[in-house]
Amino acid sequence: MLKHTTIFFLFILFFSVSLIAEENNSKAKEVRPNILLVISDDHSYPHVGIYGDPNVKTPNLDRFAAEGITFRRAYVTAPQCVQSRAGIFAARSQVGIGMSRFSAPFPTEIKSFPEYLRDAGFYTGLAGRTYHMEGEDGLGAPVRQADGTYEYKRFGNRYDYAKSASGQGLTGISNTLKQFSEFLDLVPEEKPFFLQLCFHDPHAPYDNKEIPEPTNPDKLVLPSWCPDIPFIRKAHADYYNEVNRFDQSFGKVLAELDKRSLKENTLVIFIGDNGASILRGKGSLYESGIHVPLLVRWTGKILPGSVSSELISGEDIGSTCLAVAGITPPIEWTSRSFLPILFGEKDICVRNYVFAARGAHGFGLPTGIPSFDLSRTIVGQRYKLIYNPLWQIPYIYYNGGPNWVEIQNAAKVGKVPPSIASFYTGEHRAMFELYDLQNDPDELENLSGKTETATIELQLKRELRNWMIGERDFVPLPLQREQPNVIQKK
Repeated sequence: MLKHTTIFFLFILFFSVSLIAEENNSKAKEVRPNILLVISDDHSYPHVGIYGDPNVKTPNLDRFAAEGITFRRAYVTAPQCVQSRAGIFAARSQVGIGMSRFSAPFPTEIKSFPEYLRDAGFYTGLAGRTYHMEGEDGLGAPVRQADGTYEYKRFGNRYDYAKSASGQGLTGISNTLKQFSEFLDLVPEEKPFFLQLCFHDPHAPYDNKEIPEPTNPDKLVLPSWCPDIPFIRKAHADYYNEVNRFDQSFGKVLAELDKRSLKENTLVIFIGDNGASILRGKGSLYESGIHVPLLVRWTGKILPGSVSSELISGEDIGSTCLAVAGITPPIEWTSRSFLPILFGEKDICVRNYVFAARGAHGFGLPTGIPSFDLSRTIVGQRYKLIYNPLWQIPYIYYNGGPNWVEIQNAAKVGKVPPSIASFYTGEHRAMFELYDLQNDPDELENLSGKTETATIELQLKRELRNWMIGERDFVPLPLQREQPNVIQKK
């Protein structure tokens, strides 16, 4: 009798353990969706229809936002592609991992967040415009030789699938979409996947092919800081055309997920890697350089049509993806998960501040800002401080050249309003720029040095200093040690 009781007890115990294991496995599957990270190139806020930009036509992105959550205050860690993507990959500032130069390769000793997902059982991939992270672009044979010597070219080892889509414009789009389908074909049935899918649009040069409704330059609503002259209108129209075309590509990505019945169990994150290549955009720490669109959809988890105004950094994507997979992030990461916001939790303050840094662009001698700048910024809930250590260098449009000369000539003959002319004709910048983003979202009035904002300026300098020390930044700190309350000379 005792023997039968023991057997019965063991059977019940085994059955109970099996049920618990099955329930845990079910929960694990529930919290481990596929993760698709889509990145557009040189795409700043607010250039998506959902944000209210009247110049763009983005029906696919708008519909996607209506099915998920729209973040209104997302920033990247740099106004340049390489450094910004390094911040996303490393889940911390590029300054802290030694990638302050555009042509710097991603350090071999740094483990990217997709590698943690891979270790946890995800099938991982990187596809599309992926050249950024291995140091080779634009510098030719010497870097390729260094790549071989120091084993910089390791992205093929970091992922299960790693391919770069060659070509720009329609060729690049076609290759990227083919790689997306190819990756999905290769995902093992028993594994969730992570894929970073990178598009070239709306990066220059602009070819504007296959644009359903080309933008009319004469009907554009230009930002208040833009000179209203013909070539500026054309440049913006060309840019908006490629935003519209990216939207078409994004729609095809979503359609492919639908076709494969992957929509329900795929967390999709869309973000721009840095700002548009327009005036005060890419290469600068103004809002158009580092403030980017961020939209997230997770069917059945995120309340459709949600909106968040919390400060988010590009580096936070790493911790969020790991949280989705149930993985504890490394202690050295400065990334912070915004998963609670996705789940609709209220009164969640992910960050009080976000930080961004401009670095050398790597292709030219230090004769002007397009090639060499070391500015830093801190963005708070309302105020923003830009620190320009190289304030003596004249500010030049990132993609200057003849266009920059045309702007300056227009200013000389009165075709640029006096209220913004100093942005394009001044001898140099201020060392510090302080803006009230609530009352002055276009950053037209520098409040640095004013008595009424002196306390705010000092607080932001202290916070920026602390961040720079923590990141082992090589740039001089923004406060004099002996006289911390002295406002620095412009």
